[in-house]
This record gives sequence, C-alpha cells and structure tokens, in this order.
Amino acid sequence: MKSQPSYQFGEPLRVDAGSGWLSGAQRIPTPNCNDRPPGMVADLIVIHGISLPPGEFGTPWIDRLFCNSLPAAAHPYFAGIAGAQVSAHLLIRRDGQLTQYVPFHRRAWHAGESSYGGRRACNDFSIGIELEGADTLPYEHAQYVALARVVAALCMAYPSLSTERIVGHSDIAPGRKTDPGMAFDWPRARTLIALEVKGDA
Repeated sequence: MKSQPSYQFGEPLRVDAGSGWLSGAQRIPTPNCNDRPPGMVADLIVIHGISLPPGEFGTPWIDRLFCNSLPAAAHPYFAGIAGAQVSAHLLIRRDGQLTQYVPFHRRAWHAGESSYGGRRACNDFSIGIELEGADTLPYEHAQYVALARVVAALCMAYPSLSTERIVGHSDIAPGRKTDPGMAFDWPRARTLIALEVKGDA
C-alpha cells in the first residue's frame, strides 16, 4: 500500500476581512457575484469538484467559465455550459495553487438550487471552494494541504465560520450534484484542517 505524503505546514495564509481577498492567491475577479442579503454572513463552507473538460486538468477553461468567456466551440462539452453565469470564491488547482474570483464577504454563484439545515439558497450564507478534480479520481495531497490552510485562514478572519460546518456540494444539492465525489477523502481533509487550525493558533 502506497504511503501518504506527510503533512507540511506552510506560511500561514491570511484573509483581509475588509477586502475579502486571500494572500497568496492569484486574483481573477468575476462579474458573477453580488452582495449577500442584508445582515447575512457566511457560516458554511462548501467543497466542490470541477474539471474542464471533465477529467482534464491544467486547462484555462475553469477561469474562462467563471469569467463568462468560455468558447462554446472549443470542446463538445462546452456547448451546454458556455452561457452559464457561475462562479466560486476560490479554486485549488492540482498542485495546490490558488485562484480567487470573488471576495469572501460577497456572494459567489456556486451552489445553485440548494439547502442546508432547513435554509434554502446556500449562496446567501456560504463560501464556495472548488478543487480541480473529478468525482472518481483521487485528489492530490497538495490540494488537501492548501484546503486546510485556506479553511484555517477563513476561520481566523470570519468568526461565523467553523471547521464543523464544511460540506460537499452533494450535501446541499443531493440528487442534483455529486461533487466533490467518492474520491474526496473527508477524514483526511478534516484531519489536516484540524492540524492546520491547531498549528496556526
């Protein structure tokens, strides 16, 4: 059995609570966002999985999708999604590199029709984090490490967030969405998040 790489602490990430931007992340602002409802704060983190085309990694198409510039003719799969106006707050690439599209205090359009804990419209009260991947392909160690660092930074910047309130897209849209999929190792992710939060305290 192949051993898992050991966890490595890195320079702590920081979220500027005023601007909503994360240190260490490339910024590609998208128009696909708006303000949360008055008085609403984020108290849920939603994990997604995405690859464009499905199962292909390292392409520029995720950025293009979130910025409304995905060319429908570039791949047969794109014809059905090129007109969608969607976004996430953050993308974690296979190598752990981070791209942020929406400031965390604003509403990204990542959840679609959704509900959690009896509350509908999860975009209103959640932060959406995309992992570059596919439901049935293992995610990379670098992605779990980056996710742990991001969650620790978010929880430090926003007291309304908690490591106990992290779910998958499939949890808030069951039957409609399956990501991050069976390949996402939740116990591993939660262990690394706990380590990062403890180490960053």
